[in-house]
Amino acid sequence: MDAVEVAAATAYCAFAWWMKNIHRNRTTQTIENQFLELNFEPSGEFKNLTRLNYTDFQYLLSKVSPIISKKDTHWRLAIPAKLRLAITLRYLATGDSFKSLHFLFKVSSEIISKIVPEVCTALVEVLKDQVKMPSTQNEWLVVEKGFSKNFPHAIGAMDGKHIVIQCPSHTGSEYYNYKKTFSIVLLAVVDSNYQFMFADIGSQGRISDGGVLRNSILWQKISENNLNLPTPCPLPGSDEPLPYVFLCDGAFALSTYIMKPYPGNHEFGSEKRLFNEKLSGSRVLVKNTFGILASRFRIFRKPIALNTEKVTLLTMTCILLHNFIRKNNSNQMYAPPGTFDTYIFFTMITGSWRQDIQDSCAIRPLEVISRLPTTNAIKIREAFTAYFYNNICGSQI
Repeated sequence: MDAVEVAAATAYCAFAWWMKNIHRNRTTQTIENQFLELNFEPSGEFKNLTRLNYTDFQYLLSKVSPIISKKDTHWRLAIPAKLRLAITLRYLATGDSFKSLHFLFKVSSEIISKIVPEVCTALVEVLKDQVKMPSTQNEWLVVEKGFSKNFPHAIGAMDGKHIVIQCPSHTGSEYYNYKKTFSIVLLAVVDSNYQFMFADIGSQGRISDGGVLRNSILWQKISENNLNLPTPCPLPGSDEPLPYVFLCDGAFALSTYIMKPYPGNHEFGSEKRLFNEKLSGSRVLVKNTFGILASRFRIFRKPIALNTEKVTLLTMTCILLHNFIRKNNSNQMYAPPGTFDTYIFFTMITGSWRQDIQDSCAIRPLEVISRLPTTNAIKIREAFTAYFYNNICGSQI
């Protein structure tokens, strides 16, 4: 076929698709009526459709509409920006196939496959400031205040997760991980409000947590002392200056600015057991954040059958939407009371998000690898350990 024949065949296919009754019946008025019916449904159907209330949806629409709107043609009217945004949010919220969305929105699955990445790119652009690391010492101290009751000097909970995907073409074992699946890695830091402060997405699944961290912008800034962290100072009742630290699990290497639990099991009431309990009580924040992300955006319910660039884009879009929702009225449905895990006297009360997570979930933990820490890092952890032990056990004497 030459270029003219290809263009003619494409036009014929598009015409044949448009002649289907369900597509011809899609008009601007029917779309508007559908949105109004969902919005005024007392059971909150619109929120279930998009994970947003109508006010927040309209706000996002006003931001992305100039980017995603298309021009009408002589053939037909363009798909409205409102419908494009709703299709994308529904896809992220449910993980439904493009074919299923085609029957719901009366838009062909081929067109939907183009709409979703276009709208996600627009959402990332307009929401990019939703994920932001503190840039001044005072801003870091505000973050620390949220952790200080349980773990003073903590300035974030850090974790990494595999985002499971189908095997990318012509990549060999680059994305093959220790769980014998294919994945890209998400490295994130969250604050005490279950909001992402930092996210690095896209490293190959074969790379460990430590490797992902050391290749990230975050580690580069830590190493070059460019995070503008508060100056080390003594904990209350102590005279030994200690740095401000990120709280991690055993998959990360212990270092000056990264605290991880002591490996192994420890006797109840021992110093190491107490330190691990205090750290876990604060690290639950990042577990909760990943958990709510996976349970509300069900695109993560199973391995994602898209290329790595699109999976990276979808993941960042969900992270930005998560922070946007947490700061707005849609959060009342997104994370109602009882959603998150909590610790009461070192006993974890599980949150409701766990009921929505299945074994096939695409967000999975990274491998724990033993690493030798530096002497300075060991001393810092021992200082935190002594502080917790003396303050809790000393107060009981």
